[in-house]
Amino acid sequence: MSIKIQGKIERRDIGMGAWAIISEDGTTYEILRGADKQLLQAGQTVNVTGTIRKDVMTTAMIGPVLEVESFEIVE
Repeated sequence: MSIKIQGKIERRDIGMGAWAIISEDGTTYEILRGADKQLLQAGQTVNVTGTIRKDVMTTAMIGPVLEVESFEIVE
């Protein structure tokens, strides 16, 4: 099931590094590797549609893993 999140993109220096989206309510979601490079720009605000992957574990373990299906950069 897809979810929609608006938040800011952050780069976390944990292990080999991880990308995250911090939602407006303060929840941290780890962006699954392989996401579009245009999304992975620290500090930008985005609207993201994606799926929480409960079958994936990461070394960073900073929050639920989000597989991004689509996104829009907010001006």
